Amino acid sequence: MKKQGFNPILPLSEYIPDGEPHVFGDRVYLFGSHDQAGGNTYCMLDYEFWSAPVNDLSNWSCRGVSYSAVQDPQYGGKLRHMYAPDVVQGNDGKFYLYYCMSGEKGAGCYGRQISVAVCDTPDGKYEYYGFVRNPDGSPMLKYVTFDPAVINDDGVIRLYYGTWFPFHEHGILLNPIFHRIESRMFGKSVPEIRAYRDGIMGANHVVLAGDMLTIKTEPCHILPNHVKGTPFDKHPFFEGSSIRKIGSTYYFIYSSIHGHELCYATSRCPDREFTYGGTIVSNGDVGYQGRAEKDRLNATGTNHGSIECIHGQWYVFYHRNTNKTAYSRQACAESVEILPDGRIPQVEITTQGLHGKPLKAAGTFPAAICCGLTNGKMPHQGNGIIQKDIPYVSAADSGIIVTAGVRSQIIYKYFDFAGARTITVRARGKGVLEVFGETLDIASDTWNSYVCPLHREGVQELIFSVLTGRIELLDFTFGG
Repeated sequence: MKKQGFNPILPLSEYIPDGEPHVFGDRVYLFGSHDQAGGNTYCMLDYEFWSAPVNDLSNWSCRGVSYSAVQDPQYGGKLRHMYAPDVVQGNDGKFYLYYCMSGEKGAGCYGRQISVAVCDTPDGKYEYYGFVRNPDGSPMLKYVTFDPAVINDDGVIRLYYGTWFPFHEHGILLNPIFHRIESRMFGKSVPEIRAYRDGIMGANHVVLAGDMLTIKTEPCHILPNHVKGTPFDKHPFFEGSSIRKIGSTYYFIYSSIHGHELCYATSRCPDREFTYGGTIVSNGDVGYQGRAEKDRLNATGTNHGSIECIHGQWYVFYHRNTNKTAYSRQACAESVEILPDGRIPQVEITTQGLHGKPLKAAGTFPAAICCGLTNGKMPHQGNGIIQKDIPYVSAADSGIIVTAGVRSQIIYKYFDFAGARTITVRARGKGVLEVFGETLDIASDTWNSYVCPLHREGVQELIFSVLTGRIELLDFTFGG
């Protein structure tokens, strides 16, 4: 990298969740949804696709809006938001964008057609192209058409999609009450749902024809719907389908029912016999080195992303939650290792991210790049806004800040402290802030600088602890 990069990987004013990273040519592109700071629903904004040179992952840029929700013929009424997309290069060299429309807070997103747009370049101006359809031209709506993912598998275009809810377990699927719930959620009649002997929910696969729209095969489930007694029992598929092929092995990456984690399954076949692999990353570090959910390092929420090999190194892209809401998510990434036996060990969430090594403790860093933000009892935020008093990252008139109350920790991993002798914190509020055993008395309604000596060497995490009061942090600067 030509400069130090860190998480989140994009400018702090950008909220691009659900990221699908793909290398095309000499650049890596991140195709994701588009949230808003302090938003009140998911994916409020139009698609903007960011990219970086494969040899400089600190240098992300964007060419502006690539596709607007109003371009979809379904736009209007309740359907005003575009959810998690994916892009594939077709055999004709063009780029095809797959996505689903939705309403407020996910209303109406589970029973709609999968829309397709096309462009000559990965991040240019896409034009509406059509929808995934049956051979007779009708919309392909088998199972639950949600969260599409696509891959060009040596000329074969494969589409993956679906969602799963736990009331499929224990034979509840046969209960008419739950058929009525599914009917309301998924836009299908109760008789239609009953006609699915294998259930309408789950992770699915279908092959597309050369027109990139028409299905060539019958859609099928690729993972078990009834997970009790299977390796998927503790981490069943929920949403966020993504697909990669490494050698002759297919890696299906997905968000589990826990929401905060990305898991994976592998198979030698693209449409069957997938076996559970493990967790790749959790946006609360849950599961990493045995961390329990009650000890999550952040307010966790949805997670959606995938893996990609960039300039010879594999990375996992995921997102974090900010603004005490489920609707302001930011893109992050970590280096991962694919072992000789194909396993991907779970990685720790860090501040250094794509940098791949500890950050040099020199210069100024935004406080909002913390990889851990906890008061010891952080919640999992589902579809909504948190009302509890917890530490959080948010947009303010002065920039992106961290607000933290008593017993909060603001954590950065990792810094190399060689040569750093002081740290200057810009803060406001009233309280006592501790850094490496030194305390700073914060007492100002405006941003003031507070200097603290450092007696550290080597690679360590940096932790600010709020001992009393309530404090806001803007940035910190290392001095020699």
